[in-house]
Amino acid sequence: MTIDLFESDLRKDLRSAVDRICADYPDDYWRSIDRDRLYPEKFVEALTETGCLGALVPEEFGGLGLGMGDASVILEQINANGANAGPVHAQLYTMGALLRHGTDEQKRKYLPDIASGDIRLQAFAITEPTAGSDTTNISTRAVRDGDSYVINGQKVFISRVQHSDLMLVLARTTPKEEVKKKSDGLSVFLLDMRELEGITARPIRTMVNHETNELFFDNVRVPASSLVGEEGQGFKHVLDGMNAERILVAAECIGDGRWFIDRTTKYVRERVVFGRPIGANQGVQFPIARAHINLESADLMRWRASDLFDAGLPCGAEANMAKLLASEASWEAANAALQFHGGYGMTEEYDIERKFRETRLYQIAPISTNMILSYVGQHVLEMPRSF
Repeated sequence: MTIDLFESDLRKDLRSAVDRICADYPDDYWRSIDRDRLYPEKFVEALTETGCLGALVPEEFGGLGLGMGDASVILEQINANGANAGPVHAQLYTMGALLRHGTDEQKRKYLPDIASGDIRLQAFAITEPTAGSDTTNISTRAVRDGDSYVINGQKVFISRVQHSDLMLVLARTTPKEEVKKKSDGLSVFLLDMRELEGITARPIRTMVNHETNELFFDNVRVPASSLVGEEGQGFKHVLDGMNAERILVAAECIGDGRWFIDRTTKYVRERVVFGRPIGANQGVQFPIARAHINLESADLMRWRASDLFDAGLPCGAEANMAKLLASEASWEAANAALQFHGGYGMTEEYDIERKFRETRLYQIAPISTNMILSYVGQHVLEMPRSF
């Protein structure tokens, strides 16, 4: 589909690299992975070998040292090929807190191996069963005990734990009743799960093959050096990761949308009913064209958010708006694809139903559409808090 004619050579090269890898992992690969609920290990290994998963790691630590916009191209192109970037996207967006707030020792210890793929940072544990989207209301506690912190609590909807060596965890280090602001008293920890005991993962089967888990922390003792940034300021620190997450998920949705539109336009040009291609009917043409227009508009917000992020400027509003616009445009394209493929769209072999399920996730994750509207209403338009 449409790609900016003025796109840099680097981004064109990134797209080409992803295209070459995806060519070796066509639809039937992803179909079988989805059917059997497997992790796409071979695909992840092939992508890792290119260095793409170390895109945001600075060159001094062995990474590519790219910007957010460059990294977003990688995930977009994976989905535009009909693959699923979900199994690898956290390796990119979890970098925010570590890169901007981690100690020099933490960076030297972990970043080179993350860049090379020798260790994986794919798990980001924030959400809890009783808190949901109200992050400041989490109850998982981390209590200082000498040179350690002891973590107890529960997390839910945490993905890829079984395929991650490291995990970022947000926990409360100061009780809620002892802080002035609800967002104070939260801290971020980088856990090396290869060295820890007391973490139990219970898989949750969902409509999407996303390796989702419920986690239980039972007196998990971690070294004090696991703390990322300043104690009690973890909510601010994870915002860097959250903004990166919003931007990268927006890019994934744009990739999905382009895949849906590409598949659907080809199908409606070739599918003949009542003696004419169904794509000649305005009732078919117009919804697809509108989805394309909305997708291209969302793409512009993706680039705006990426540019602000890379410049180190506030981008919370733009990142959230990019995610909302892209997820809705992709969902619109998905609906058109399913509608105009008819019964074939419901069959496994056409892959529409698989991608339909995958892109539907982003209406509610990593943040729901309504939460974004609340954020914009309060923080951008300065209306009263709605919750």
